[in-house]
Amino acid sequence: MAKAQSNSSPQEVEIKFKVDDLKALAKKLCSTGFKIKTKRTHEFNILFDFPDSKLRKRGEVLRIREYGKSWTVTCKGKGKAGPHKTRTELETEVSDGQQLAAIFEAIGLKPSFRYEKFRTEWTDGKGAVVVDETPIGNIAEIEGKAAWIDRTAKQLGISKAEYSTKSYIELFFEWKSTHKNSAREMTWDEIKTSKQQH
Repeated sequence: MAKAQSNSSPQEVEIKFKVDDLKALAKKLCSTGFKIKTKRTHEFNILFDFPDSKLRKRGEVLRIREYGKSWTVTCKGKGKAGPHKTRTELETEVSDGQQLAAIFEAIGLKPSFRYEKFRTEWTDGKGAVVVDETPIGNIAEIEGKAAWIDRTAKQLGISKAEYSTKSYIELFFEWKSTHKNSAREMTWDEIKTSKQQH
């Protein structure tokens, strides 16, 4: 992922936007000089928190991600308000995400939310556009330096009014409310089961 640097702390700077037509977006990305960095790959995420939801209350995230055959652990600080979402992000690869999850639980952390998607990563060498096919719709993220994000969004025909700085958990609960769905997590199985119960 593209990271803008601020002092010695890695900063994640991004915006999300909804995608109505995946093929049309792919065509625009190709025409503006983007190339696929990672082909469409399944991704599964588990957020961990303390029993009192200490991390969520502070606006922080601790996540284990399985992306294809690789695992990463990520810690994100509280986001800063603005047209772009900016937050400190520390991330590293791990060899065994399941074992790390067991370690987290052994020290008192609990899985707090699960979400999955299929992600395709694009880059122009300066930043990244990631396209996610999720159980609640198609969503893309533009990640890089703020000015580059705005320039790229404009090239793709995305207005600032379409920018979202919400997390996937926030988008999921919005979707739940709109669709009157009882799913507790953003997975295809959970949402399918919830629909069948109505």
